[in-house]
Amino acid sequence: MESIQIDESINVFDEPLLPCGEDPVTGYLRDGCCNTGEQDVGSHTVCAKMTEEFLQYSRFAGNDLSTPVPEYGFPGLKPGDCWCLCATRFLQAHEKNMAPRVFLRRTHKRALDTVPIEILRQYAADLN
Repeated sequence: MESIQIDESINVFDEPLLPCGEDPVTGYLRDGCCNTGEQDVGSHTVCAKMTEEFLQYSRFAGNDLSTPVPEYGFPGLKPGDCWCLCATRFLQAHEKNMAPRVFLRRTHKRALDTVPIEILRQYAADLN
């Protein structure tokens, strides 16, 4: 079995990446963090708090995150759940005014390859 190469676990502030969600367990690696690596072609790096509006948008855009998929151990998401979103899907939702709030300290630095920090800051739930 091929080993997975993981990028350094740092957030958009070059600090240690904090966990995003444990219930349900999120992340490309299902480690609760928005860690990423070369195999993560979707760049599941943006830690976001789900809203009904975003979940409906995502379903409409072709990725139903609400419906459980038991064969993959996926319980389906509901408003309030935290989830590592694909950076491109977050950017698309932003462009449609449907983006959810994000946690920058839980968002992997690799997200900045796709989403400018200025856009992420507009949705920050963890900046005072």
